[in-house]
Amino acid sequence: MITSYEPAPPTRATRPRLGASACLLGEPVRHDGGHSRCRFLTDSLAGTVDWVTVCPEVEAGLGTPRRPIRRLTDGRVVGRDTGADHSAAFEEAARRLLPGLDGLDGFVLKSRSPSCALFGLPRYSAGLPGERTDGQPVDRRGRGFFAEALTAAHPHLPVEEEGRLNDPTLREHFVERVFAHARLRELLDGPWRPRDLVAFHSRHKLQILAHDPVRYRELGRIVARAGVGDREALAAEYRRVFAEALAVLPARGRQVNALQHVLGPLGHRLSRERRHGIAESIESFRAGHAPLSVPVALLRHDARAEDVPYVVDQTFLEPFPAALPLRHHL
Repeated sequence: MITSYEPAPPTRATRPRLGASACLLGEPVRHDGGHSRCRFLTDSLAGTVDWVTVCPEVEAGLGTPRRPIRRLTDGRVVGRDTGADHSAAFEEAARRLLPGLDGLDGFVLKSRSPSCALFGLPRYSAGLPGERTDGQPVDRRGRGFFAEALTAAHPHLPVEEEGRLNDPTLREHFVERVFAHARLRELLDGPWRPRDLVAFHSRHKLQILAHDPVRYRELGRIVARAGVGDREALAAEYRRVFAEALAVLPARGRQVNALQHVLGPLGHRLSRERRHGIAESIESFRAGHAPLSVPVALLRHDARAEDVPYVVDQTFLEPFPAALPLRHHL
């Protein structure tokens, strides 16, 4: 635990740049001329992020509406009915699109799309030995052509499918990663000094701890070298390990540990009754009887009331805008 701490200066609210399959934001670019609007994206997230939309199939010149396509087991993209090979057009579209996505903080992809699916895309026979020939999928382990290119080019970018965002745990985790990514991007893309990286790490310590204690210790060792050696190499190493740590889904026990770390420097300032009330809320969360938002709200309120800067500035207590409908699930 830190014994001395310099509060973070007030800054404008971080606003991530979030990529999305265009159909998810209501653009009529699906093969049938329709869209697949995702209400969480358009109604909840829209006020807190800047969108960058992409339709790889339109970019590949297939037009709207268009004949359906599918992926084969050899990686090609072909017309479902015609068999026409569109692979070269998709490769060229990816080459044009990917450089413009370097500054993104995350991406939401359309599930079950031959271009955008991240998981479980049906793959069809390319005529390889032993493959079925009855026109049914060979397997459902595929990934869309654009999703494959995006994740290869940006392996540490938070990426998710819109269907999985219906799961409150996965939704919260994805949004948390996006905002953390944006905060680090803003720091490292600017004229940062070693002490700025130390301050960033101090604010994020408990958030990192709730995800991955092993990488938490590794990041501490990286920060200890700030100001020594190659600046860009250190920034790249911190960026990579930070992304890997936040990619780990936080376990309830680790979140409880982080809550108790918050209560530590705060508890001696509180009355016995207030300490007991917070401890009870943490135990209720541990048992699955209360959402994480309950102990977090109590800790954040008391930290502000008692003016404890280290606790107030911890991103674990507010990893994304409080107005977002997250952290309220059991």
